[in-house]
Amino acid sequence: MTRLATRLAGLHRRLLFAEEHDPAMVQTVFGAMFVADLLLRKAGGSSMGLASWPMAGLGVVAATTVAAFTVPWRRVPPWAIGVVPTVDILALGLSRMDAAGSAAGVLAVVPALWLGRQYGRSGALVVLLATTLLLALPGLAYLGVSGATLARTVLIPPVATWAALAISYAIERVRASLEVIEHQRRVSQAIFDTVDVGLLLLDRDGGYEGMNRRHAEFMRLAYPDGHSGRAGELGAVYDATGARELAREEMPTYRASRGEEFEDVRMWIGRDPLTRRALSVSARRVENDAGQLAGASLAYKDVTDYMKALRVKDEFVASVSHELRTPLTSIVGYVNILLERDDLPPDVVAQLEVVARNTGRLHRLVADLLHTARTDEGQLPVVRTPIDLAAIVRDCVAAVASTAARNGVTVELEGPESLVVLADEERMGQVVDNLVSNAVKYTLAGGRVHVQLGIDGDRAELCVTDTGIGIAPADRDRLFTRFFRSRQAQERSIQGVGLGLSITKSIVESHGGRIEVTSELDTGSVFRVRLPLRP
Repeated sequence: MTRLATRLAGLHRRLLFAEEHDPAMVQTVFGAMFVADLLLRKAGGSSMGLASWPMAGLGVVAATTVAAFTVPWRRVPPWAIGVVPTVDILALGLSRMDAAGSAAGVLAVVPALWLGRQYGRSGALVVLLATTLLLALPGLAYLGVSGATLARTVLIPPVATWAALAISYAIERVRASLEVIEHQRRVSQAIFDTVDVGLLLLDRDGGYEGMNRRHAEFMRLAYPDGHSGRAGELGAVYDATGARELAREEMPTYRASRGEEFEDVRMWIGRDPLTRRALSVSARRVENDAGQLAGASLAYKDVTDYMKALRVKDEFVASVSHELRTPLTSIVGYVNILLERDDLPPDVVAQLEVVARNTGRLHRLVADLLHTARTDEGQLPVVRTPIDLAAIVRDCVAAVASTAARNGVTVELEGPESLVVLADEERMGQVVDNLVSNAVKYTLAGGRVHVQLGIDGDRAELCVTDTGIGIAPADRDRLFTRFFRSRQAQERSIQGVGLGLSITKSIVESHGGRIEVTSELDTGSVFRVRLPLRP
């Protein structure tokens, strides 16, 4: 039943919106209805000879149908097509001129709709004149004026004219709406092509539904041999380092076609290293009314200059860091040798301790910069061995004890005597030291830092809680970004360059763990690190 309804709806659309220069379809339907009327009248006992008026009407319909299929309507003036439905009305008038009369006047609606659709209000006027002069008046003249004749005849012209006006009005509204839609489409397309970001739309099955001019340029660079228009197709597309081709499952289009949403996925396109471009890709799902995946939209931003600048910056940072480590190591060594002497005046010892403290701070800064450069290059070494995380936490807490006491901050430790995990001992020492020293640094005098270590399922959990200055909600999303410092830290002139948390996050994630933070301004913060006991 549903399939039949769909087919009928399709036929209805073809009849109403058929090609303006092709009357064959509508004429065929009208002819079939006309023949059906004659057959029903014959079955009802009406006698129609070959020389009768109904048969004359049938001849007119047959001739008009042949003309509908044979005349090259595209070459004739537009008004000439209106002759076909007008002659159909004449055929109806002839068909009704018999002794029994006919109820086929309702078929006048078909040519009326046709004329109204073809010529608008002018067509409706033609319908009024044709049904009055060719159908109603001849019928009344032949059959005479009676109640039955009037009922069958007088209402036909106004009904047919109303139908023509109705379809005319509907067509006018549709055309006006289509003009608005077309205008909006052109405006949208102009905006679509003007933006300096590649835009791509995927359908539900991962097919390319549309793209703007900028993305077409990217496509020519990434797929010089052509593209089939399907998500996940491989080409000259490389990872963020530009050294490895992406697999199908890593392609942004494939991930987006699976319903994944992401931000700032970086990749390189183009086989020639001299002309290739770096892109930052973001994707969003498109859902239907039921919340199901209906497609995806992707934005490709050219970040070539930014990536090259990052590479130059990282190379510079790595070079400077390497160059600074050697003299710093010498300074630290000689200062320590001097501090081991017991023949120095107290004021000289105090000055050397200041030198040692600041040299140590500079040494840590250089180490952080070098760590950042290695992370960018994908060279962060992680050597996993069985380590006692509880011992590392105790050592870090002990190391900050003097600083905490000097600042008036209480540090508490809660945890097991031993907790063995498979991790990089040096890197995990950095993680704990960064979190605990940050907690002490950002906590005011009289505050408290609580360090807790435990096991949660198959993961070790380190929780560092402080009663410090807290983090504003606006700063929380950028907390692990390099060189970012919260507004509160800047206002209080707390020393730092904003690398510690970024390094901590990279180390934790390189171990398959994750780091979370909850904070309330002027109340304190909680940093929680969860690491797998066995990766």
